[in-house]
Amino acid sequence: MELKLTKPIVFFDLETTGINIATDRIVEIALLKVYPNGNKESKTWLVNPEIEIPKETTAIHGITNEQVVNEPTFKELAPEISKIIDGCDLSGFNSNRFDIPLLAEEMIRAKVNFDMNDRVAIDVQVIFHKKEERTLSAGYKFYCGEDLENAHSAMVDTTATYEILKAQLEKYDDLENNVDFLSEYSRYHKRADFAGFVLFNDENEEIFTFGKYKNQKVEDVLLKDKGYFSWIQNADFPLYTKKILKGIKERVLHNKKENTLEDLQKKFNKKL
Repeated sequence: MELKLTKPIVFFDLETTGINIATDRIVEIALLKVYPNGNKESKTWLVNPEIEIPKETTAIHGITNEQVVNEPTFKELAPEISKIIDGCDLSGFNSNRFDIPLLAEEMIRAKVNFDMNDRVAIDVQVIFHKKEERTLSAGYKFYCGEDLENAHSAMVDTTATYEILKAQLEKYDDLENNVDFLSEYSRYHKRADFAGFVLFNDENEEIFTFGKYKNQKVEDVLLKDKGYFSWIQNADFPLYTKKILKGIKERVLHNKKENTLEDLQKKFNKKL
């Protein structure tokens, strides 16, 4: 079953130096762009991470320091990648928890704007886990009936993710062939940031998911404990999480200023 699209969607996969979103780097990125008319284009780059690739990580994806030493850095590739994904929805396997957050970190580091405004994300792994509880290779075997050759090669994993999503739509009648539905279905919580340090509650208000202020509204915390914001900005949190909190703080200060001006105006009117 082909996807019903109103705009392009980019399936992508990252191979990295590790799994720490804040500190690890991309060593390979593969993009598969699917257009509403069914046309596709793909692109793969090896990336110089500018830090050492640990041996235990090389053992997983097979990419060595020697292979990437003369490859472009992500900062050099970022403008082209940004252009390809501009105006597109995104999809991957475990992408909500890892690939999108890490891509956002690299984009911010390269000083290229990246956000999820006007786009949705479909995490094929979440759909898979909600339905069958398996790995990518097992998922490809289960849904597509074939063994996944060269798993942990970025383009192989990217193409497999695309094929699995189409097979999932064929298999499950309750899955709507609609990117908004699939995006909603393929997440467990609505996140304000990518890494899940800030979520939205049932009232669509941002709340912290960690630390001494867990489950408390971010706006309330920023008003009563200004030092907490400073601590987060200086600690080892993802850059996108810091960006989101900075935006919330600016909104809080703006609303506070507006309320103060409104109160002063009311007092002035009473005197008149």
